Amino acid sequence: MDWKGVLDDALEVTVVGSFTSLGIAARRRLHAWRRPEPDALAGRTVLLTGPTSGLGRQAAEELAALGARIVLVGRSRERLVTVRDELTDRHGEDRFTTFVADMGSLTSVREAVAAITAAEPRIDVLIDNAGAIFPERSIGPDEIEATLATLVVGPFALVAGALPLLRASPAGRVIAMSSGGMYTQRLRLDDLQFEREPFSGTLAYARAKRAQVMLVREWARRMRGSGIVFNAMHPGWADTPGLSASLPGFRQLLEPILRTPAEGVDTLVWLTTDPAGDDRSGAFFLDRRERPFDRVPFTRVSREERRRLWQIVVGLARIDDPAPEG
Repeated sequence: MDWKGVLDDALEVTVVGSFTSLGIAARRRLHAWRRPEPDALAGRTVLLTGPTSGLGRQAAEELAALGARIVLVGRSRERLVTVRDELTDRHGEDRFTTFVADMGSLTSVREAVAAITAAEPRIDVLIDNAGAIFPERSIGPDEIEATLATLVVGPFALVAGALPLLRASPAGRVIAMSSGGMYTQRLRLDDLQFEREPFSGTLAYARAKRAQVMLVREWARRMRGSGIVFNAMHPGWADTPGLSASLPGFRQLLEPILRTPAEGVDTLVWLTTDPAGDDRSGAFFLDRRERPFDRVPFTRVSREERRRLWQIVVGLARIDDPAPEG
């Protein structure tokens, strides 16, 4: 019997014990985790969206410390330049480039993809991290509800546009930063943009994260054998500026046991560096271990629903199908 796995699964069922700092501390000891080698990412190029604050900023720092070239993609040119300069000063090497892209604007995403393609010969790892919670329903420049546009449609267009660069890598990887909140929601394919029911920013965020994970599974299925792997992970409950702004009461209640940003990105860094990562695709991870996609029956999604979501998002992104079946 895998008693470590049994203990880990028991911890997962508690949710609070799993998602907080208590969970990662217990699993670090239980599984005797090792840190990546100091040069684990030397010679590899990582594209990271949302690198200027929160978990994205922490990920940029940790990936840079492991030797990665990092393509920093975000909305604010000024903040991107600040991050680039800080990383260059800290590590003594100019291996960080910046590209402005608003994930909520397809025009902005396309322009960024064109600029990145012109500048970079390949991308080894693409990390879809950028995210936002909108307190009120708003429509983006492409007539798409802002949450869906920023967390789902824009990143989908980015990955689709970056496929040639990922194929140029000996072992391309795409990693989506999701949220444990997606466990609470079933995606409504008949109302992806909250046109029928009252809008809730946190609900829209959780459903968008559910859609994100569904698309990761569909990418993995359609791209099987391509040499590119697709996985998703969630960070647990980490103490970030985004959490403070969107859920202040929740943060105040759990502040003593919230994860640090470093704990929140541990699995992301592991998925980026682990040599065995080339063999796993279409999975969902927390604390370096594959987890179920669903926790309650009503959230389960069928293969046909994933196909339907894929086609809807292809249409909203206004692109040709980047991975047609067959």
